[in-house]
Amino acid sequence: MPRRLEEESTDAPEWSSKMLIGKKIVVVMPAYNASKTLEQTVRELPDIVDATILVDDGSTDETAQLAKTMGLQVFIHDHNYGYGRNQQTCYREALAKGADIVVMVHPDYQYTPALVTAMASMIGFEVYDVVLGSRILGGGALKGGMPLYKYAANRLLTAFQNALTGAKLSEYHTGFRAFSRNVLQTLPLLENSDDFVFDNEVLAQCICFNFRIGEISCPTKYFKHASSISFSRSVKYGFGVLRTTLMCRLQTLGIAHYRLFSSTGRKLLLDYYASSSND
Repeated sequence: MPRRLEEESTDAPEWSSKMLIGKKIVVVMPAYNASKTLEQTVRELPDIVDATILVDDGSTDETAQLAKTMGLQVFIHDHNYGYGRNQQTCYREALAKGADIVVMVHPDYQYTPALVTAMASMIGFEVYDVVLGSRILGGGALKGGMPLYKYAANRLLTAFQNALTGAKLSEYHTGFRAFSRNVLQTLPLLENSDDFVFDNEVLAQCICFNFRIGEISCPTKYFKHASSISFSRSVKYGFGVLRTTLMCRLQTLGIAHYRLFSSTGRKLLLDYYASSSND
């Protein structure tokens, strides 16, 4: 079960009236030591966003305090649980707020926040269920300074994943993503890893559950304060991707069955805090 967290911002604004085609759009930011780039990221979010939720995963800097002064809805983990656990909290809180479309934007300013409108529209008009901001389409990765070894690993892993899943995505490894409410309520996200491979597990789940995945070209920026995992953790992530993809293939062939890809797997519990207080 997800651990409880402390709600830091108690005076967050109510829903605005800036809905896109009648849909409430929530931006979620999984944050860890993002104080140097948070303000710039938030400043470039489009006006159609109804609310922005930041989940601080035990940062040691002023990320949470800064987010609160900017009017974001802030939730704080009592220590660093990991990127995957952070996302679980992000999505749970967004759904609890009544979001119809949830867009994950990393607060490190590596992706272009202005694309939130386009990504949300692709879901709002029911063209896709999931939309990815791809760094590969348009050559944005190398132009933006992605290290060559990461680019090469991205291309090799993506080719392997497309071959086994039958999908035709330009990349599986972007952190800029938009989801419909139905996707986040349907996927067994509590079966996923707390680590970085969470992202890849989500896309494998979307493929197994036959959700429509679209992509949009997204410029990206690699600079000093942009978050990046170490080489050793990148290797661990790569092996996690291979394992997840093989499991997905075995599931689709009916050779094996995993709770990670099962409709009976553990889903986000919107009443978790109320239920856990009665334990």
